[in-house]
Amino acid sequence: MPKSTAKKGRKIMLRPDFKIENIVASAALGVELDLYAIAKASPDVDYEPEQFPGAIYKIHDPKTALLLFKNGKVICTGSKTEADIHRAIAIMIKTVQKYIIVRKPETKEELEAQRLKIGKQQQQQA
Repeated sequence: MPKSTAKKGRKIMLRPDFKIENIVASAALGVELDLYAIAKASPDVDYEPEQFPGAIYKIHDPKTALLLFKNGKVICTGSKTEADIHRAIAIMIKTVQKYIIVRKPETKEELEAQRLKIGKQQQQQA
């Protein structure tokens, strides 16, 4: 059993100072990404699928790293503020927008779901 460094009956008040160093956020783009094309087009993106299934996008201002996955999921790390996360994701969207993989729907239900999804995305961009 570990020994207590505090004397019996005496309470020690801990008041640590802290500083936010790193915020991690996740996002879902709702589309598939062509990670090979993104890495080829941008010198800030590293993609080695034999080593790791995601592409690593290093943004210099704000100093942030984003992990991009083929299924459209994104992990943003290294930001110190929520505003930096918003800026980093906006920069990433401008870069990856050209490299969205659009699959042909195979059934009527998939076609209708794709139409609804595209309509929602267009409304959000307007």
